[in-house]
Amino acid sequence: MIDRPLFLAVTALIVVGMVFSYSLSVYTVLLYNTQPYHFFLRQFVAGMAGIVIMWFLARQSPEKIVTPAGFTLLLLSALLMVALPFLPEQFAKEVGGAKRWIRLGPVSLAPVEFFKVGFVFFLAWSFSRKVLPRHMARDGKERYTLKEELLIVLPYLIVFVAIMFIIAIFQNDLGQVIVLAGTLLVMMIFAGSSLRFFAFSILMALLAFAGFIVTSPHRIERFKGWWFMLQNFLAKLFPQWAAKVPRVDLAEEPYQVSNSLHAIHHGGLFGTGLGNGVLKLGFLSEVHTDFVLAGMAEEIGVVGVAAVVMLMVFVIFRLLKIAGRSDEPVYYLYCVGIAMVVGFAFLINALGISGVIPLKGIAVPFLSYGGSQILALSIGIGLALSMSKRARM
Repeated sequence: MIDRPLFLAVTALIVVGMVFSYSLSVYTVLLYNTQPYHFFLRQFVAGMAGIVIMWFLARQSPEKIVTPAGFTLLLLSALLMVALPFLPEQFAKEVGGAKRWIRLGPVSLAPVEFFKVGFVFFLAWSFSRKVLPRHMARDGKERYTLKEELLIVLPYLIVFVAIMFIIAIFQNDLGQVIVLAGTLLVMMIFAGSSLRFFAFSILMALLAFAGFIVTSPHRIERFKGWWFMLQNFLAKLFPQWAAKVPRVDLAEEPYQVSNSLHAIHHGGLFGTGLGNGVLKLGFLSEVHTDFVLAGMAEEIGVVGVAAVVMLMVFVIFRLLKIAGRSDEPVYYLYCVGIAMVVGFAFLINALGISGVIPLKGIAVPFLSYGGSQILALSIGIGLALSMSKRARM
């Protein structure tokens, strides 16, 4: 039986995203002189298409639909990502120093969003054939050494390094790399890797991300801005200790996170009311995309955002529940992977806008304005819904 609670929860998140795509885009509409319903209509079309795609895929047999859909997403999106830097401006306009979207008339698609779903399927399909059988064969015997585990996953690490360079270097999008890296590590654990290997992988990942930061001037500035705000916060709690630590010298306080925190504070417990936010009027850049949670916090308050967070957590819980009840290894690992993609993207955005970690421009699943992430995740959830029909009751 299809997991209807999961379908309804995702549909509810998509509808919430539609509402705030209208409420939070007021200033952007004026800035770009577009029609009042420009962003809402585009989000509405993408959202409705996503709901229909979810329901269609949910009704299909997983044995017939999952493998073709997964490999098609993986191969097609990977080819498009490789081709993006070489496409002419009319098909791939450069924004922020990188080409991330393919433009076909009024439609823009981000291949990386679809690649994430395809990559999760590939890992699930491959781990179920290469990694899980080896660990099951060693069940009850001596555990693998760290070297043996590294040899098992080495092909996947090579593939991921190639992906990391394509996304982080050519598309200048380290946030997506972090999401994929976290998903890969968690899926390795669920496929049978040891905690020792997990800890080693975390260390290597941190070193790699540090390398990406120190070799990019704009990432260095973003990290310095985060450290500047963190020092100011700690100085209020521990003034004597903070006085001994060298401080980052910035000309001005990072305005994005600062205004994000102001929006959250201004909203209070119950918010200023839908449509009554003030910080969205030019103070919060990309408020309907990267800072949608801050804009929501101002208008519906901490209580309203908490309800949305619980809905997101419920989606992750239902995906993990399908995984736990699946006897097919591919379904088990795939649902875990999709849950991690949703969870990591939400967590990175939420912690970034609140100043806990350096800010990364990554969309909130189902809530941020953007058709690509809605359509891609709708396909991902639709495949999981199809798999739920084979899960134990």
